[in-house]
Amino acid sequence: MDARRRRLKFRSWHRGIREMDLVLGPFADAHLAVLSDAELDEYETWLDIPDQQMFAWVNGAEPTPGDIDTDLFRRLLAFHRAAAITN
Repeated sequence: MDARRRRLKFRSWHRGIREMDLVLGPFADAHLAVLSDAELDEYETWLDIPDQQMFAWVNGAEPTPGDIDTDLFRRLLAFHRAAAITN
């Protein structure tokens, strides 16, 4: 795994609130290796969003803004929901 992906994976597991670690960490483990450069750029912008805001979008407490509601974000939601069902 290249340095950028390693850094993004680390940041995914060390967000600040445990809930977001558990949302982004497993997604990073499963998907970072195959994301395109454009998807990595998008993913990297997510890591600059405050945890509470991102968590509100992920759990549906607040509507996701259009610029965040992308194919990649919907893949994150689907991955998170599938993990919740199996646990």
